[in-house]
Amino acid sequence: MDASVWRKVVARLGPGVRCVCPTLPLGSHRRPMDRPELVTHRGVAAMVGELLEALDLTDVTLVLNDWGGAQFLLTDGPRERIAGAALVACEAFDNFPPGKPGKAVAASARVPGLLWVSMQMQRFGWFRSAPGAWGWMSKTRVPDDVMDGWFGPAQRDPLVRRDLKSFALSTPSRQELRDLASRLPGFDRPVLVVWAPEDRLMPREHGRRLADAFPRGRLVEVKNSYTLVPEDQPERLADELKRFMIDEVMA
Repeated sequence: MDASVWRKVVARLGPGVRCVCPTLPLGSHRRPMDRPELVTHRGVAAMVGELLEALDLTDVTLVLNDWGGAQFLLTDGPRERIAGAALVACEAFDNFPPGKPGKAVAASARVPGLLWVSMQMQRFGWFRSAPGAWGWMSKTRVPDDVMDGWFGPAQRDPLVRRDLKSFALSTPSRQELRDLASRLPGFDRPVLVVWAPEDRLMPREHGRRLADAFPRGRLVEVKNSYTLVPEDQPERLADELKRFMIDEVMA
């Protein structure tokens, strides 16, 4: 996905909140990476840190959805610019990549030509909405033009697919994931964990476990949503983010 996954939430946060929504090199990016070896979970997390530095952003509330790799930034830094974090229905613990859709992409990246086929299949509405694939990502139908923007770069550009393949093959080992989980308590700033109890890809128990892992973690469950809470429940998510920033991050 690209930054458009946040379009509904940003519109509801209002002019009092500055939102920076980058498109990370996860397959929807328009410009291939000059150094594709950096497109790993740890590498993309480092890029987020570099972005905060390049824009000289401070007192940042870092918000994630689906991708959970930025937990490496919270644990390993640099994190002095981050005042709080909101983890929204994201990869955690041993759930990298999440569920059948994530594992299918990872598997297709290992077979020559199969990732291209997988991306071409995303042109068809029946494939996008199929159970076990994007049909489990969002209860609300994502508009075709938005999904065209998500899948188009990897469909057209072999170098973007190269980057996607690099990322898909970078899944941390089980030991790395256990080590990551053990370091989460070291992030002592406010953390809001937003979870969808009906989610098919992110186990419900991971929401409570993730919130409990942080010294200042708090869990909110959002009903009638799958993984893409910004698509399914943008108004509720925006309200929770504003409350979190005002009452906890800025307090």
